[in-house]
Amino acid sequence: MSKLEIACFNFQSVINAQLGGADRIELCENQQLGGTTPSYSLIQQVRETISIDLNVMIRERGGNFFYSDDEFEKMKQDIIRIKKLGVNGFVFGLLTDKNEIDIERNKMLVQLAYPLKCTFHKAFDEVENVFKSLEEIIGCGFETLLTSGKNEKAIDGSQLISNLIKQTKDSITIMPGGVVRSENVLELRNKTQAIYFHTSALINNSENADLEEIKLIKKLISANE
Repeated sequence: MSKLEIACFNFQSVINAQLGGADRIELCENQQLGGTTPSYSLIQQVRETISIDLNVMIRERGGNFFYSDDEFEKMKQDIIRIKKLGVNGFVFGLLTDKNEIDIERNKMLVQLAYPLKCTFHKAFDEVENVFKSLEEIIGCGFETLLTSGKNEKAIDGSQLISNLIKQTKDSITIMPGGVVRSENVLELRNKTQAIYFHTSALINNSENADLEEIKLIKKLISANE
């Protein structure tokens, strides 16, 4: 059964996501930076309000995905602290200074998060050798990989996403994300055979995930199942 994750950058988007039938929320802040770790108070408010799954972004800043020792230490502490709030999982991705998967650090964070599940985010789209990197991500213990197929729009990276899904043999969930909207999600599903989709559902320059857009995407991906 196809599922839908909504990237939410504020509380109203969270409410709309649940009302619209989303299966999971990726909670973050600073949409203009591509998403950073949300405040402790927002996470707490969201967890107390919604019943659907809640994954939290762990990312100290915008920019690249190569972090200093201090930044990495903060990420570890964030996971330990946020884990106590009853969230369902975490979203992060660490690269080396050569834009390769930082296996050691990612493993450490996955182990800290255990038994909660982790998603490797779109830092993946910065790597050069995607198939080698995919195997490394699986080896680190991630349950899900978010990718736009090395394009701004997932629909433009659909061939690569399809190839990644074929390679995994169900060892990880490949979740397309990147300007996924109601007008392209069916084509994306048909081209990739993905079962989990990720979108912010931001339309018409709104700061909030659009309720009707969420409902429509959910309806479209659930059709004929």
